[in-house]
Order: sequence, then C-alpha cells, then structure tokens
Amino acid sequence: MFRFIHAADVHLDSPLWGLEKYDGAPVDEIRSATRRALERLVQLAIDEQVAFVLIAGDIYDGDWPDYNTGLFFNSQMTRLKEAGIRVFLILGNHDAANTMTRSLTLPDNVVKFPHDAAVTEVLEDVGVAIHGQSFATKAVTEDLSQSYPPKVAGMLNIGMLHTNEGGREGHDNYAPCTVEGLKTHGYDYWALGHVHTREELSESPLVIYPGNIQGRHIRETGPKGCYLCTVDGGTIVPEFRTLDVFRWELANVDLSDVESTDELADKVVDELQACRERADGRPLAVRVELTGQTPIHDDLLGERERWTNEIRSYALDAGGGRMWVEKVRIRTLPVPQEMPAESAGDDPMGELAEILNALRENPAAFEKYGIDFRKLPDKLRGELRELLPVNDPEWCRSILDEAESLLTHTLRGKAAK
Repeated sequence: MFRFIHAADVHLDSPLWGLEKYDGAPVDEIRSATRRALERLVQLAIDEQVAFVLIAGDIYDGDWPDYNTGLFFNSQMTRLKEAGIRVFLILGNHDAANTMTRSLTLPDNVVKFPHDAAVTEVLEDVGVAIHGQSFATKAVTEDLSQSYPPKVAGMLNIGMLHTNEGGREGHDNYAPCTVEGLKTHGYDYWALGHVHTREELSESPLVIYPGNIQGRHIRETGPKGCYLCTVDGGTIVPEFRTLDVFRWELANVDLSDVESTDELADKVVDELQACRERADGRPLAVRVELTGQTPIHDDLLGERERWTNEIRSYALDAGGGRMWVEKVRIRTLPVPQEMPAESAGDDPMGELAEILNALRENPAAFEKYGIDFRKLPDKLRGELRELLPVNDPEWCRSILDEAESLLTHTLRGKAAK
C-alpha cells in the first residue's frame, strides 16, 4: 500500500481579489494565502508519508515579478526532497514554457514533463507509470491527450493533463478533451488541472479535477484543496483534503417573509453564522445576496449604501472580527401594488411608472432620453468590459428596477415631509 497526492492550480503568489480596499481586512493573510496553502500541501504530504505528489499545471500565476516566487516554490520542493518524496508536475496555460521569462533549476526530486511531447516516467519501486505533457504556449487548442503514450502493462498508470474537459463554459478552452477519449488509453487515474471547481468526472477509471488549492475571489467559493489517494492492491481510493487558509462564501438571504427592515438583521446574521461554521475557523470573505419579494425592497435600494454598511457591521460582529463582506447584492423584488386607474399619470409616481414600464417593453426607447448603454463599455478598461452586458435585455430591466426603487424611495421621502 502507498499514497500519493493530486493537486493542481496552485497559482502561487496570485492576489486575492475583492478586499484590497476594505478597512480592517487581513491584508497580510490575503497576500500570503497561496503560499500558506502550498505549505499545507507539503506538510500533508510529509505527514501522510506519500510516495509522490502530482501537480497538474498552473503552479504559478504567470511570469514572476521577481525571483522570490520561484525561490519560495523551490524551498517547498526541498522540504519534500528531505522527506524522500518525489514530485511530478506539468505546466499549464498560466506557466506555459513561452510565458515565463525567468526560471530556476528545480530540486532533483522534481520532474517537470516536457512541452514538446507526452512522455512516461516509470516508478519501479511502487509499480507506477506516470504520463504527462506540459503546455508549450498559453493557448494550446489541440487535444494533447490523443498523443499520450500507451499504458505500461503490469503497472498502475496515471495520466496528468491540464485541460478543459468537455469545453465547459467559464474556462478557456485549452487542450480540450472528453472523458470518453481519456478512457481509451486504459489508464487507472487521470489527474486533471485547469478547472478550479473540484469534480470527480468518472469512477472507472478515476478522472478528477481537484480544483485549486486556495480560492482567490468570490467565484471560487467553498473548501479548496487536493486529493490524497490511497493505493492498495491496485485499487485507488481518493479522499479530498482541504488546504485553503482563507475562505470565500456566498450567503443567499431570502427576504420573502420579511415585512420590515427591523427583521432584516436576524435573517442576515443567521446566514452569516452558517457561513462562519462552514469555514472551520478560517478568515472568511462573504458576498451577501438579498433575494425574494418583500415590502422593504424600495427601502433597501433607496438606501443601498446604508444597508450595505449595516450588513458589513453584522458580519464583523457575527464573525468575531474574522469575517468581511466582499459585496452586498440587492436582488429583491417589490410586492406588486395596484394603482387606481384614475390616478395613473396624474402624479409623479404614476408618471414615473409609465416611463419605466415603457422602457421595459422597448429598451430602444432609451435613446429618446439620450441614453445609449452601448457606449458604456468604451469608458472601461478592457478586462471590465465583459462585466457590462449592455446587450442583455434582462440586465437593462434590472437597471430599471433599481432606478425605480431608488426614485420611488426618494419621492416617498419628499412626500412625507
């Protein structure tokens, strides 16, 4: 019997996004999170006395700003060397051969698979054959797995591949493959990388994405880590182990049964406390999404800044100073209210409703008021343009809903005075 570890997507020294300007956020913990997660990976390997560690691509987050990133990685590989543990790695799109202008010689317990062809490393002492190939360039568009070597008879065969299996959305379609295609090789285990969500694609053979070892932003929520695999009599038993030192969570708070803002705190705090429990003592960043049809919809959007900071205050209290709200999204809906036909259009509220309803039915009518959303992306940096779906009718309607709530709240406040 022996054990090995399958990890991927370390993204060493990648920044964590979303809390950089947050007063009181644990800046040092955020900056060093990927390093601490790698340290935990190495310690797990030592504690479990594994035979080898597999890292299936994206060890780095791109070219190093200086040599410190490479020196830190080498220091951790040296810890494994001193424990007699071998390491096998492939380069992914973020650390492809042509993207790295700096390099350091790796400790001799580390094998980096070449980028010009898939090759096989044989470990006679444990009866394992490991097959792999690194990325030569960032954008590898062909299915690398098709040219992987045949399995080695009489041995446990493991394939390492950085890939977008099935061409799934939300991921660059690099080295695309299919589970069925991987199965044709007859390997016992496919150690995949590139997709940051943990997923077991097949049980026979085992085809696994471990996800990244440390979440870096709100799109990478929940536990992050690696697989500790036990091999006994030719059978592989995979077990997920957490490594992350900072956790990201999404808190969905349904306000459908909330009648007043006085009831808001209890609903939010309950969900935040549930997030804290799932984090097992780790510092935690939470995105709070308020949903449901509720009478307080207009109040929330009308005083968005106030309620955003109220919720951040709830989080500091509920989290014992170890929880921060990355963002508050108000996605509630108003409770429909019928307006007498004779009053429609006779007051500011009625006129506002008529204008907004007309815009909802025909978004092109925005131009009548000198508004052209299509020009907005030109005012943003390249990476932000994709976040503004100006051609999506649902996005336009959501903007109108927010505007209506804000204006309604303001008009009601003035009327009350």
